[in-house]
Amino acid sequence: MKTCKRVSAHLFFTIGLTLSICSLFAQDDAKYDVYDTTTLSTEKYPYEINTEKSLPAETAGEYTPGKGFTIYQNKLISLNLSFYGLIRYTNQLPATQSFTDHLGRERAIDTRHDIQWHRTFIWASGYFFTQRLRYTISVWGLGSTGQTLLFGNMQYQFNKAFRLGAGIGPNLGVRSLQGPWPYFVGTDRQMAEEALRPGFTGGIWLNGQILPKFHYWLMLGNNLSQLGINNTQMTRHLTPSASVWWMPTTGEFGPRGGYGDFEYHTKPATRFGASINHAREDRFNEVSNPNPAETQIRLSDGVLFFETGALGDDITIQRTNYDIMSFDAGVKYKGLHVQTEFIRRKLSNFLSDKPVPLSKIVDNSFYVTACYSLIKRKLDVYGVYGKLIDEFDRKPWEVTGGMSFFPSGTRSLRINLHVIRIEKSPAGSTFGYYIGGQSGTTISLSTDLLL
Repeated sequence: MKTCKRVSAHLFFTIGLTLSICSLFAQDDAKYDVYDTTTLSTEKYPYEINTEKSLPAETAGEYTPGKGFTIYQNKLISLNLSFYGLIRYTNQLPATQSFTDHLGRERAIDTRHDIQWHRTFIWASGYFFTQRLRYTISVWGLGSTGQTLLFGNMQYQFNKAFRLGAGIGPNLGVRSLQGPWPYFVGTDRQMAEEALRPGFTGGIWLNGQILPKFHYWLMLGNNLSQLGINNTQMTRHLTPSASVWWMPTTGEFGPRGGYGDFEYHTKPATRFGASINHAREDRFNEVSNPNPAETQIRLSDGVLFFETGALGDDITIQRTNYDIMSFDAGVKYKGLHVQTEFIRRKLSNFLSDKPVPLSKIVDNSFYVTACYSLIKRKLDVYGVYGKLIDEFDRKPWEVTGGMSFFPSGTRSLRINLHVIRIEKSPAGSTFGYYIGGQSGTTISLSTDLLL
C-alpha cells in the first residue's frame, strides 16, 4: 500500500509535467485569467513588452506580491518591489484560564494581550530573458515570533492552461491557501480551516485554466509545513496535493479570489472548488524529545499531535498519514459575499514507540461566512459561524463578527475590528487569532497595507 501511494504521487506529477511540455505546441495564450486583477505585463512576441495584455501576478498562494513599484524594466529583465505590513492589537479573554484535554488532563493556557507589528512581506519580482519566465523573492517577518525568512519561487508560463513553478508554495488542502490572502474578512484564517489545514513547503507545481472558467492546480511538496524544518530533518516522503475550481457565471471571483464583494458585482459571481492533500508526515526529531519539530498538526482539543502524551501517557508518535479533502462554494453579488467550506481530515497508520489506543482519527469541520458592503468600497461588515465535528466529541465552535474600513477606497489599506466568541478552540499558533483550548472571547483591532 505504501509503495502504491508513492508510485501514485510520482505518476500524478509526471503526467502533469508531460502535459506542460505538450502545451508548448498548444495555441497561443491571447487571453489570460482575470480573477486576479493584480497584474504584470506579458508578451505577445519574444522580447516585446506588451502593456495592453496582462498576466495575473499569481505566484504561490500567500506569497503573491501586490502591484508594487517598477524599479527597472527592459526587453530582457524587470524588477518590481512590493510590500505588505500588518499592525495588530490582540486580546484573548479571559486572561487566566485552563482546559481539559480529551484524556481528562488539565492544561494551562497562556493567553495573549499585546500590540505587535505582526507581519511583514517584501517581494522582489519580475521576469528574466523572456516575460514568460517569472521570479519572486520574498522576505517574510513575524514580529510575534521573532522569525524572518528569505525564500522564493520561479515560474514559466507556457500558455493560460499551463504554468510550471518551483520554490516555496502552498499545500492545496483548503481554499484559503490558494491565493485570497490578505483579502480575508479579517487578517487571518477562521477556526474551521486553521485547525485542520496544511501549510507551505518547498515543491513544484503546475496550474492554469484548461477549460473555459475551469481551473486546476497540482502540487508536489516536501512535507505539510517546512517552517522551522531543515533538509537534514526531512524524510523521503513527498506530499502531493491538488485543487480544481469552477467559476461558471462570470469566470472570475474578484482580485486574488478574495473574500468580500469589494468590487460590487452587478452579475452574480460564483465559485465551486474541491481540494485534496496527502502526506506521510513525521515529527522531524527524535521520540526522546517530548516537543516535536512538526507543529502543523493538532488534535481537536488543541494539543500538538506529535507531542509526547498527546494520545496517551508516555506515547510518542513518530509518523502518521495525513489526508484532507475540502469542498467550497461561494457567491458574490451587489456587495454581498456568502461562502461555505466543508473539510474532512483523517490521521491514520501511526508509527509510535508504544501501542496507540486508536487506529485512526477523523475530524470534520465547516464554516459559513457572509460579508456585506454597507458603504460601497468604504465599509464592510461580516459574520462567520464555524464548527468541528470531531473524533473526541468535543464539538468546538465559534461565532465571529467584524467590520473593515477602507480609508483610501481600495483594498490596499484596511482598518479591521474582529471579535471571536470561541468554545474549546482546536486551533492554536503564535501568529493567528487562536490558542489551543481557549473558551472565551478574542478581540482584534488591526491595520494592514498592501502595496
